[in-house]
Amino acid sequence: MKTSTVNIAFKDDLLKDIDHIAKQESRSRSELIREAARMYIDKKKKWESIFKFGNKHAKKIKIKETDIEKEIQKYRQIKNHS
Repeated sequence: MKTSTVNIAFKDDLLKDIDHIAKQESRSRSELIREAARMYIDKKKKWESIFKFGNKHAKKIKIKETDIEKEIQKYRQIKNHS
């Protein structure tokens, strides 16, 4: 697999945290940052999939985001008065 080198600027405090965790886990700074990027991308893809599923089913049963917000408000009012 081809790799490329990139230069990234971090604030000193963040870099200190990155180096501390990398040392704790006995890995390099680069390995830690690559893993963090992979985890972020995976998480983002999962949320996109969840929203796509929700939007598909919302269209199917003909509800809008505002309908859901209203139902949440109603539920919270009921729970607060219990």
